[in-house]
Amino acid sequence: MRDTLEVHIKLGHDTHRVGTLYSHMRGSSESSTFIYHEDWLENRLRFPIQPDMPLVRGSHHVSSENGSLPGAIRDGSPDRWGRKLIQRAMAKAREPVPVSEVGFLISLDDHSRIGALRYRSDETEDFLRASKDRRIPPLLTIPRLMNAADAVHTETATAEDLGYLLGHGSPLGGARPKSAIVEEDGTLAIAKFPKPDDIRNWAAGEVLMGALARHAGIDAAASRMLRIEGRPVSIIRRFDREPDGARHHFISAMTMVGAREGEKGTYTDIALAIRRFGAEPTRDLHELFRRAALSVLGSNYDDHLRNHGFLYLPASGKWRLSPAYDMNPVPNTERPRHLETWISEGGSEATLDRLFEVAHEFALKPAQARQIVSDVANVTRQWREIGRQVGLTDSDLAPYASAFMHDELRAAFRLGLQPAHASPSPVSPKPPKSEPSP
Repeated sequence: MRDTLEVHIKLGHDTHRVGTLYSHMRGSSESSTFIYHEDWLENRLRFPIQPDMPLVRGSHHVSSENGSLPGAIRDGSPDRWGRKLIQRAMAKAREPVPVSEVGFLISLDDHSRIGALRYRSDETEDFLRASKDRRIPPLLTIPRLMNAADAVHTETATAEDLGYLLGHGSPLGGARPKSAIVEEDGTLAIAKFPKPDDIRNWAAGEVLMGALARHAGIDAAASRMLRIEGRPVSIIRRFDREPDGARHHFISAMTMVGAREGEKGTYTDIALAIRRFGAEPTRDLHELFRRAALSVLGSNYDDHLRNHGFLYLPASGKWRLSPAYDMNPVPNTERPRHLETWISEGGSEATLDRLFEVAHEFALKPAQARQIVSDVANVTRQWREIGRQVGLTDSDLAPYASAFMHDELRAAFRLGLQPAHASPSPVSPKPPKSEPSP
């Protein structure tokens, strides 16, 4: 069986034909072939949708062993939460459940899909899946969305619950229940909901890490926590959208470094990609090192390659790190101190020694690396104060104590440096950076 999709891209407010995707099914094995369209090859705005798919006339084939779809396209597919919604909604409606990656891809809502790529069967049809009878729900509908998400978790969801959620899940964020929402000012955001069996306030952890990142000079997605009917919900602004609806092309670090689905990667792999394809390589290398330091000091152990991303900058024809997202402190009572994305090939341990060993690969001299770690450590030790500044209570924060109070933080202070970019006392939260969006 072969399915054919037109692939388009929305840059700013204009949509351009990029190519054609052919999906091949042989039994349970799926592969695909992508061919750039002649119009895109002649377009003055043309660029490869991912670094390892150059602009050539001819085909780019992806085998089932390599993920079935090109990475830039796979990045816009639903995550585990989105797939669960799609499977259950179609089962309720007694419709065929998607068994192909393409089937899942086109089941997402066109407006809320991450990035700038769009799909349709042919030029006579709307983009898949177009929102005809529904729209992205506003912020005030969160109680209804949260109740529907609870029903999915407890396997009591009705067809109405699933229909209400379907199409609004976003691939940014893993398995947590979520929905795309529209903020009061019209900007697109993600609402992440608690799960009935949560043993700690996950929203507080994510919002706290975002605040720490911004204090430490890291460009992080804007986030805040709301309490809806006494339950915590995190709101994360989408950085691939402008307030006027313009889109930015996004790929994950998995796609950028050419890794297979589920394959481990390293921060040094990402650094190499930045040196090759980055619009401002020195800036982004220093930024990546700072993020790695926060992962070590803030116990962010879910930092796999999908939780790092890049945005394409048409003006330069190159890539830059996207704002940081999906950072979550993990209490050391729950998980050993090992990173999903290793610092280097030397091992997965979350240690500063391993980070210092490879500082040169981030265009840093030893003294610069030590200064960055000292700055991040100075912010990290203020985790309680900064958490309170963003509205978290002591009970929200208490479960995270072991994520921040550990030997690596104490080792950072033994460096004996004065902070260069972070105040030793709590400061007012910085407004999140908005370049290039959200």
